[in-house]
Amino acid sequence: MVKEKKEKSKEVLLLAERIKSLRKQAGYTSYEIFAYDNNITRSQWGRYEKGEDIRFTSLVRICKIFKISLEDFFSEGFDTSKVLD
Repeated sequence: MVKEKKEKSKEVLLLAERIKSLRKQAGYTSYEIFAYDNNITRSQWGRYEKGEDIRFTSLVRICKIFKISLEDFFSEGFDTSKVLD
């Protein structure tokens, strides 16, 4: 039996893009070093940046790491007009 890959929704891809952008804004070119410095497994952080396994609790944790609110997360660099397409 062959497993089919699920296509990620636009919303999930936007979340992943925003997470990666925040890491880079924090001055980290490597997600692995960022993950280590923030006590997250590199494989888990890699999944966040790929749009895999993003749960609400994970998003709250990410916001805490960057010291931003959920409102800030979605208001800056998160173009909601793309979601409505």
